[in-house]
Amino acid sequence: MKPRSLIAATVVLFASCGGTTPSADGPRTVTLLAYDSFTPPEGIFDSFTERTGISVEVVTGGDSGSVISKAILTSGNPEGDVLWGVDDTTLSRVEEADVLDSRAPVSEGDVCVNYDKSWYADKGVAPPTSLDDLVEPAYRGQLVVQDPVNSSPGLAFLMASIARYGDGWTDWWKRLVANDVTIASDWTTAYTVEFSGSSGKGRHPLVVSYGSSPPAEIVYAATPIEEPPTAVIESTCFRQVEYAGVLRGTDDADAAQQLLDFLLGVEFQESMPLSLFVFPVNPDAALPEVFEKWAVRPRSPLTIPPAEIQANRGSWLETWRAIAL
Repeated sequence: MKPRSLIAATVVLFASCGGTTPSADGPRTVTLLAYDSFTPPEGIFDSFTERTGISVEVVTGGDSGSVISKAILTSGNPEGDVLWGVDDTTLSRVEEADVLDSRAPVSEGDVCVNYDKSWYADKGVAPPTSLDDLVEPAYRGQLVVQDPVNSSPGLAFLMASIARYGDGWTDWWKRLVANDVTIASDWTTAYTVEFSGSSGKGRHPLVVSYGSSPPAEIVYAATPIEEPPTAVIESTCFRQVEYAGVLRGTDDADAAQQLLDFLLGVEFQESMPLSLFVFPVNPDAALPEVFEKWAVRPRSPLTIPPAEIQANRGSWLETWRAIAL
């Protein structure tokens, strides 16, 4: 789940970024480009700056799709130095456009359908347990998803349906549309406005979100709570591996690589579960108790090889538009 806290590092408009400012004798600044919900803890880069003399400026530019599209358009002449927010579903686009000089996985997580526990308990109705259930009349009008064209979790949910149903995914989506699914523009609208189980108290008890959304509900609760009001349908989860990389054409590749190394280090990796609500990839990074207890990490998540996504993403999205829009 992407939290609602303010971005702690310096944030300026995406278009105003000009990349690293290197100097042989003076201070250096490395610019990290990310999506709006990249929200590291305040002061997380202080130790990096103290150790290297390199300041970090975080520049956000919309959702992940928008940031990646901008990076592709400026490939070789980037507006920053390090890119955060590429995942399995978008990696092939970035590689085709030769956006990065180097890259590494920085986090793992799962996009899953979440449900409002009290909504179903109050009605005496069992929540769905699978993608199959979501197209049944008993769950008509209950699900809100994101547009996969611009939304990372929306695209992951589309990939989940393709991984689960193969060539039959189009028939499943036709049934889902006929079952009155709601399509929101982005995760924030879907989760915080349309979903009944979070802050927006909307009308939908089912939402596409993350396996880590339940612990986020505890962390961000207005008053202390013992357990989250939401739960995850584990069989719907699609695994996302997220990448960061050094942008090709950066003015200071050394500083950019040092920042990438820091993002993979224990200090930053241990900060991610309760700030970005993802699992660290560094095996030495410890997880907080609330994350270990309530975050869902399925043993057998749905997946599609990146090469298959690369070969078919455009046609899949075009077909999805024809069905859903």
